[in-house]
Amino acid sequence: MVTTFYPPYHFGGDAIFIRRLVHALARRGHEVEVLHDADAWRILSPEGEPSALAEPPGVRVHRLESRIPALSCLATQQLGRPLVHGRRIRRILDEGHFDVIQFHNISLVGGPGVLSCGDAIKLYMAHEHWLVCPTHVLWRHGRELCEERQCIRCALHYRRPPQLWRYTGLLEREARHVDVFASPSRWSARKHRELGFPRELEVIPYFLPDPGSEGELPPSPPPPRPYFLFVGRLEKIKGLQELIPHFAGPGETELWVAGSGDYEGVLRRQAKDLPRVRFLGSHRPEELRGLYRQARALVAPSLCYETFGIVLLEAFREGTPVIARRRGPFTEIVEGSGGGLLFESSEELAAALTTFQQEPRRAREMGQAGQRALHEHWSEGVVLEQYFEVIRRVARHKRPELARRMEAAPSAARAGAAT
Repeated sequence: MVTTFYPPYHFGGDAIFIRRLVHALARRGHEVEVLHDADAWRILSPEGEPSALAEPPGVRVHRLESRIPALSCLATQQLGRPLVHGRRIRRILDEGHFDVIQFHNISLVGGPGVLSCGDAIKLYMAHEHWLVCPTHVLWRHGRELCEERQCIRCALHYRRPPQLWRYTGLLEREARHVDVFASPSRWSARKHRELGFPRELEVIPYFLPDPGSEGELPPSPPPPRPYFLFVGRLEKIKGLQELIPHFAGPGETELWVAGSGDYEGVLRRQAKDLPRVRFLGSHRPEELRGLYRQARALVAPSLCYETFGIVLLEAFREGTPVIARRRGPFTEIVEGSGGGLLFESSEELAAALTTFQQEPRRAREMGQAGQRALHEHWSEGVVLEQYFEVIRRVARHKRPELARRMEAAPSAARAGAAT
């Protein structure tokens, strides 16, 4: 696994998913190595060093770090190649004799130049829109959805130096080394195509671990008041500032906010005179489960185009319905599951909040529908079968001996591949 961020050196859901994938493969007997860039985390995080996390047997983590993290990341961002860490990256990937190399967010771990390293079946998972957007999020000039490219002006607005390599054909040339590009949602795959990415993206959705693999959830005391829940990074693009006003004045329910981020100060000032809004700070994934389970609904008001929506699945696991903006992949997840309500306007958001406040039976039925859909479409076993089928298909013409090993392995293990 090659990725810029990996827990505990990470900021959000894509890195958490990567770790879930790593652990799921390890439980099935695979040897998995992870290569990530701590330099990138250090230059972007105002916090001190994170607490170490234990990895299970069969997992080895390579952490890239240098004495000049800012220069290392700037060189990769500008050149599209792993300048400072390039020799180590090539040694790990070339000498590892891997059956599969999977690239995730490579923006600062090596840029497009890392795609040529190693000799294996190569997958690329587009957790963000970096392949078609220098700022990753398709949120133009920090104020609107990107429907027409203005990349240089937009990058300057974000105070990032424009990436000149994007105009040299480097990405297209290096992409030839990748066997399969994938996205977690049909919507995101279509969006890459609309914005001119020359390769088709397959859909390999996110998943949650199978029951029992993360332990049982201990019982929690009932909350003092019923609440709606927001989970995520506190950034302007997540849209929390449009949700907070719905909890002004008197009311039965509260809004609980789990997360932290650059926009937190603005949001706290917005809510300082609103006693029904609680900021809970950051929580580890396992700590969130009780919050999800007791919430009236999870609210996902993102303004930008997400690539998936892992928080929706986390709510579904606990039988909790969702309220999500009708945008990007949220639409296909909610409509495909029946697990919640969609909104576009402030009036529709208010109506959805009222529905889940006043109609507990309907909320319960939608939560149960989301839970069923999770087991049918986004559970670990179901998604890993899709994942391994993609690898088998490539292996049949690129690595026949690997295909034979995979065909002979039990379905539950698909053993014999080192990732």
